[in-house]
Amino acid sequence: MLRSWRVKLKLLLATVTLAILLSWLYLFVGSLEYGRFLLLPPCLGEQPSRDLEREVLASQVRRVEEENQQLRLQLSQVQAEGSDGSPQWGVSAEDGDPAAGERSNRTACPKQWMVHKCELLHVAIVCAGHNASRDVVTLVKSILFHRKNPLHFHFITDSVAHQILQTLFQSWMVPSVHVSFYNADDLKAGACPPPLTCPNPPEVSWIPNKHYSGIYGLMKLTLTKALPSNLSKVIVLDTDITFATDIAELWAVFGKFSDKQVIGLVENQSDWYLGNLWKNHKPWPALGRGFNTGVILLLLDRLRHLGWEQMWKQTAERELMNLLSTSLADQDIFNAVIKQDPALVYRLPCFWNVQLSDHTRSEQCYSEVSDLKVIHWNSPKKLRVKNKHVEFFRNLYLTFLEYDGNLLRRELFGCASLPSPPSDQLQQALEELDEDDPCYDFRRQHLTQHRIHLFFLQYEFLAFTDPTDVTLVAQLSMDRLQMLEAICKHWAGPISLALYMSDAEAQQFLRYAQASEVLSARHNIAYHIVYKEGQFYPINLLRNVALANTQTPYVFLTDIDFLPMYGLYDYLRNSIQQLELPQRKAALIVPAFETLHYRLTFPKSKAELLSMLDMGSLYTFRYHVWPKGHAPTDYAKWRTATVPYRVAWQPDFEPYIVVRRDCPRYDQRFVGFGWNKVSHIMELDAQEYELLVLPNAFMIHMPHAPSFDISKFRLSAGYRGCLQTLREEFHQDLSRRYGAAALKYLTAERNM
Repeated sequence: MLRSWRVKLKLLLATVTLAILLSWLYLFVGSLEYGRFLLLPPCLGEQPSRDLEREVLASQVRRVEEENQQLRLQLSQVQAEGSDGSPQWGVSAEDGDPAAGERSNRTACPKQWMVHKCELLHVAIVCAGHNASRDVVTLVKSILFHRKNPLHFHFITDSVAHQILQTLFQSWMVPSVHVSFYNADDLKAGACPPPLTCPNPPEVSWIPNKHYSGIYGLMKLTLTKALPSNLSKVIVLDTDITFATDIAELWAVFGKFSDKQVIGLVENQSDWYLGNLWKNHKPWPALGRGFNTGVILLLLDRLRHLGWEQMWKQTAERELMNLLSTSLADQDIFNAVIKQDPALVYRLPCFWNVQLSDHTRSEQCYSEVSDLKVIHWNSPKKLRVKNKHVEFFRNLYLTFLEYDGNLLRRELFGCASLPSPPSDQLQQALEELDEDDPCYDFRRQHLTQHRIHLFFLQYEFLAFTDPTDVTLVAQLSMDRLQMLEAICKHWAGPISLALYMSDAEAQQFLRYAQASEVLSARHNIAYHIVYKEGQFYPINLLRNVALANTQTPYVFLTDIDFLPMYGLYDYLRNSIQQLELPQRKAALIVPAFETLHYRLTFPKSKAELLSMLDMGSLYTFRYHVWPKGHAPTDYAKWRTATVPYRVAWQPDFEPYIVVRRDCPRYDQRFVGFGWNKVSHIMELDAQEYELLVLPNAFMIHMPHAPSFDISKFRLSAGYRGCLQTLREEFHQDLSRRYGAAALKYLTAERNM
């Protein structure tokens, strides 16, 4: 046995040496002006182009380097194996023969395993729910960071992930990236009760699954049916994957498949399928250690030709008679099929799926972490999994987690991209801007396309169950985060928040929200991240994002630095019903007050508030700096009012209101400080909304440091001048939309 091991070692050493010499020979010959033709297969033609020659050379050198890596890996495993006879794993080869996979692909004219720089690569991902939609963004960032090819992402999603990802990609506007969505509900539908028969029988809902991924963990089995029939091949990825290289390298592996191989997989890097993890452990059948399905290469056209759908279903039905359920979702069924027909699988090198599971042996897969290409966080513990290199893996993941996604909007030079109407219109509008315009920065900010990630955290709310229900709508940045818990204690109803943050700040917010007992206990708060870009705070864009994604008939439009009175949620719902608001076009005004004290004993009633007002511990909002903003509320009348009363619009009026969710949107030309709410109230009045002050409602503004934008407004005459220009343009637009009815606003402005 020892002699046999030594012979094997000598053979491997000789093979490695020969491969290294060959790689240097390729490089040397390829550098010669006339010698380069010696490396070209005759089937490529007598006089190929220089670019093609270089690509062929690079491809051949990469192939030799891959063989070297695989041989080194096998050598290290042989050395570690000794004479105990334990099974080897993690090599790219056919069963039992490391070189068989290469030999089976060789023909008289060898395949050139290279990807044209403009070839469209297809990637399929199953994604469902709020958390997976957040996780998949990190995967996408890691792919976009390294890629040099156009990409087409195919997402199989539930309705939640569809809304989130569709908005994200539409607002991200990454060049040469195409996205398609497929409804997972069509594939998971439950069986029809007897005696009914289903016109479209369920695909996977009949399979019991114990894995934490649930029914969506079985969706990859249906890709031959779910994806377009003209799509011939696709890379399939789990959402907990991180790429450390260009995905085109993985796409090139399709060229290594033999005529019979249809699935590319990395061997499983744990003993799960060996059945020795614990007593009475009975896994699904698998070939050796089995294969992990976190990274899959699928030749869809061949699978369809083989009758894949019938093949996997028959296998699953047979095994479920004894095993009753799957433990690892689709992975169990893929392995059972491969066990039945091993010729279907192409063994990917283990660096294409380094698995950090609870029982992983992935450390035996590599000698240098820099050689790894794909990291798979396939443990429920995710970043907390144990591995001697986990710090390196974690830092790689965190790099992409907090990476500024705006930097990934880079063009692929030399590749013609498909026209995108929204992108083309935006580009045209940007080109029409005059850089010599003193207000150029304001106009440029208005046209900025911000990335938007809706429902960043879990959100559970039954929409439109109550015709009087109302959602609190606000916007904030990182410096107002401390207000969230206080607002939650004052408002029990649903909340929709738009948060203006960088990618790194969004992750800080996530950790804050998950650690907060108050916030983590609430699932009726919708957090929508609008990613930072530009020099002005896009306040009305934020308001519109939060407003557009409410799910109740009414909205309470407020600011994050106000605390509503206790019980305001119930009071507003009762007022909506009593005032028969569904039959009226009205806006309910919640009177605003303020305190200059950071610590405040919050009044529990209107009587307490009036007492504090008389004592000087509370004031009507902005009475000392901007009285016109809220004076039309008529605080003197409010003191004694017992029923709602109507007030008239006046210039610069900007109250906080409750309206139907289909009210006019905020004008997004107003960024930073000034006229952002005034313009909205003016448009409501132009549409003949009644303005009704609620007699027993109030809110109190809490003190904070001045915002950066208000400081610019106060210090910069140019800032104030541009705001005046925008106001005049707004008046002109209002006149065009509402005709003579809007003339009063211009007249009122001139009389001020």
